[in-house]
Amino acid sequence: MLSTLQNPLALIGRILLAVLFVPAGFGKIAGFSGTVGYAASMGMPLPTVGVAAALAIELLGGLALLVGFGTRWVALALAVFTLVASFFFHAYWSLPAEQQMMQQLMFFKNVAITGGLLAFVAFGAGAFSLDGRRKG
Repeated sequence: MLSTLQNPLALIGRILLAVLFVPAGFGKIAGFSGTVGYAASMGMPLPTVGVAAALAIELLGGLALLVGFGTRWVALALAVFTLVASFFFHAYWSLPAEQQMMQQLMFFKNVAITGGLLAFVAFGAGAFSLDGRRKG
């Protein structure tokens, strides 16, 4: 029974993941200088370049994931981006004990998102996608 839901569930999964990345990309456009300042305060090297790259990855990658275009490669790029960003922005192990809980939660949320993205790397976008239309 679940195999008949594979394509609709893949579509829903892509939509739910895109809901995370696309608004984050737009948010970086609206608050670019503030985001660069925050990235610099977190010790990110070349924060302007890093934020610009993050904006492009989140916005373009999120939209490509949403429509299922180049899904395996896009999901891989988003997975690597998410995991790397987690080490910069949610390094709970370097915080005082009273500040660790929220950052640890955010870190492992990102690890779980990375896992979901890797499933799309492994299995593709499903039939309800631009990738699926090119195959059929």
